[in-house]
Amino acid sequence: MKTFKAALFDLDGTLFDTEGQYSIFWGKTCRRFRPDIDRLEYKIKGMTLVQIYDKYFPDPKVQDIITEGLNEWEMQMRYNWIAGAEDFVMDCKRHDVKCAIVTSSNQMKMKAVASQLPHFDALFDRVLTSEDFTASKPAPDCYLLGAKVFGLDIDECVVFEDAINGLQAGMASGIYTIGITTTNTPDVVSKLSNHVIGDFTELDYEKVVSLLSFA
Repeated sequence: MKTFKAALFDLDGTLFDTEGQYSIFWGKTCRRFRPDIDRLEYKIKGMTLVQIYDKYFPDPKVQDIITEGLNEWEMQMRYNWIAGAEDFVMDCKRHDVKCAIVTSSNQMKMKAVASQLPHFDALFDRVLTSEDFTASKPAPDCYLLGAKVFGLDIDECVVFEDAINGLQAGMASGIYTIGITTTNTPDVVSKLSNHVIGDFTELDYEKVVSLLSFA
């Protein structure tokens, strides 16, 4: 029987309303350096920066330009919580649920988050970034690692995701996956998750426990 001992959260588009800001940066970047691939900024969502570079921007000089621009962009981005997200994390903590960030972003990005939200790190027991795993989403490795760092079975964890690559990673891990329709339509998310929500105002600890009891 599935239980709820750990919540494994994607970051952008799941906890923070940032996907639109990234689409602006990557849209400009992709049109500048890879105009041959239409809507590339959407294809790369959930990929690590290393994966993006390896697959689409192999020129080291171009990588340097993008990295510099991305670092500057992330420092001035606004990290606003998805509706109900912060309250849900705090509710999990009150019920002794371990909480982890499992993101394809790197440690530099997390420093940008901490600079705006000094209390952010205190909400989470672990923060796993792209430096912590070699195979990123849609591979399940990052979420399996999320369970492992807490010494838990996959049936004791829940994944929260919004992007297609991340939803695929959650489902491939075998962990119960709750999809959030902040980036994709409910129809798309429903095919790649066990349960669909619009935002975290629809969830609390007891609701997740109830969902797992029928899983």
